[in-house]
Amino acid sequence: MLDITHEEWLRRAKALDLAGAHHIDGVDEGGGGATFAAVSPRDGQVLTQVADAGTEEVDAAVAAARRAFDSGPWPRLAPADRGRILLRIADLLEEHREELALTVSLEMGKPITDAYEIELRAVINTFRWYGQLADKLTDEAPHTAPDALALVTREPAGVVGAVVPWNFPLTLAGWKVAPALAAGCTVVLKPSENSPLSALLLGRLATEAGLPPGVLNVVGGKGPIAGRALGLHPDVDVLAFTGSTAVGRHFLHYAADSNLKRVWLELGGKSPNIIFPDAPDLKKAAATAAWGIFFNQGEMCTAPSRLLVHSSIAEQVTDAIAARARELVVGDPLDPATEMGAMAGESHLERVLGHIETGLEEGARLRVGGGRTLAETGGSFLRPTVFDHVRPGMQLAREEIFGPVLSVLTFDDLDEAVQLANDTEYGLAAGLWTSDLSTAHQVSRALRAGTVWVNCYEEGDLTVPFGGMKQSGNGRDKSAHAIEKYTELKTTWIQL
Repeated sequence: MLDITHEEWLRRAKALDLAGAHHIDGVDEGGGGATFAAVSPRDGQVLTQVADAGTEEVDAAVAAARRAFDSGPWPRLAPADRGRILLRIADLLEEHREELALTVSLEMGKPITDAYEIELRAVINTFRWYGQLADKLTDEAPHTAPDALALVTREPAGVVGAVVPWNFPLTLAGWKVAPALAAGCTVVLKPSENSPLSALLLGRLATEAGLPPGVLNVVGGKGPIAGRALGLHPDVDVLAFTGSTAVGRHFLHYAADSNLKRVWLELGGKSPNIIFPDAPDLKKAAATAAWGIFFNQGEMCTAPSRLLVHSSIAEQVTDAIAARARELVVGDPLDPATEMGAMAGESHLERVLGHIETGLEEGARLRVGGGRTLAETGGSFLRPTVFDHVRPGMQLAREEIFGPVLSVLTFDDLDEAVQLANDTEYGLAAGLWTSDLSTAHQVSRALRAGTVWVNCYEEGDLTVPFGGMKQSGNGRDKSAHAIEKYTELKTTWIQL
């Protein structure tokens, strides 16, 4: 992390030029049209006005993407040439790393240290990884009889609509945009209305890097209007979405009601984190459990929000997590000393507080936290919260809260742990802590989750896929497998 003080970040924030125009067909658009206010959750102040896309603006963005796909150079470039432009995008993101990190921190409340060191590192690495992958993908030539030649080729699927949430506005945009571009597709990106500014800057930097006009278009706008317009658009061939399960259902309906476009969903989670008595390091297991639920203000689809701990060690582990919650520094996202920043906004804070109130009414025991803090700043801050005595049927154990709220449940044997872990409609991620190799294999196989971490949490890199089972969605981001979402298989049979 750069050695920049709180005061210096504040000075740079005041000097930041936050542009809220759409980026369509290689230029900024949106002057004089409808706008909405981008409000910073750190102090409740308006950052700037953002162009608010309606169906007309979405139509223009999709039309630009369609022209770029049907008659532009991008799908027809040699993969190595596409890769070089993706690498140039990564370089420009690195050059603008401080500006992008500051924008993310201002618009969604993420601590500046996390925005710079984690969010920007992730999106830079994503474009670089897919840039390096672009010319290393291969087609197939199956063995046939001597009088025929069969070819199985991967072709770009067409125009991709990508709708991404506010919690990791650049990382999740990169996970969609970079593989789609590497495959030769063109893209219309709609970021969340809570965090549009960093994505709009990404669009401008991509054009500066040499991306042809219309290949990446970014529109600001609200989900029920702009997101719906993308989902229903007959010229969108693929829709990739990260967000809530409820909204994911809408996109499936939109596809059915329009052109049967392919829809790839990465949805909610209620991830279990299982600690067995033989965990190799209980202190580390407890510290990681605390980090996992409080990182990014708990606004993580993979957050280990259900801690399943063996009854013999439950008090010890819960005490350690509660102690960490009490010492966690909650404060201004622009202060490098801050460990937990602001919630995404007032409406989201009120929603999380409602879950906490319900937990108390249902009889869970509040160990620490449970209320807002720093109200005098005008920001949306919540104290890290831990509940124990949580029962499986409680709302705390079943609904995705999307905040720094941990629910502790206990178990007495391996079978009960697996049963509790799988007792959810979600299946995004899970963790387990044990020194026994057989237990690690048996439990990880039994867990219905797209990712299982053993003796760690949130580890991995771009070589491995990410996505969920059950109502956590379908398809995979990251790794070479992500290319599958943005390509079509074509069989060519040549009679010799």
